[in-house]
Amino acid sequence: MTIKVVRGNPTPEELAAALAVVRARAAAAAATPSGAPGPRDAWSDPSRIAAHRLPQPGRAAWARTYWPGS
Repeated sequence: MTIKVVRGNPTPEELAAALAVVRARAAAAAATPSGAPGPRDAWSDPSRIAAHRLPQPGRAAWARTYWPGS
C-alpha cells in the first residue's frame, strides 16, 4: 500500500494517526464477508417511521405532526 501526501505538510504524528485509521478500516473491510450486507443503520430503517401512530384529527393536530409526544 502506498500513501502519498498531496497537499500540506503533516507532522509524523498526524501521518501515523491517519495511517492507523486507514489500516484499521482496511482490516475491518477484509474481516467482513463481501457477500453479506453490513449492519443496517437505524436512521434509514423505514420501520422507525412506521412504528409511530399518526396524529389524530383535532384542535392541535397540526402541532402533533411536528412535536412527538405533544
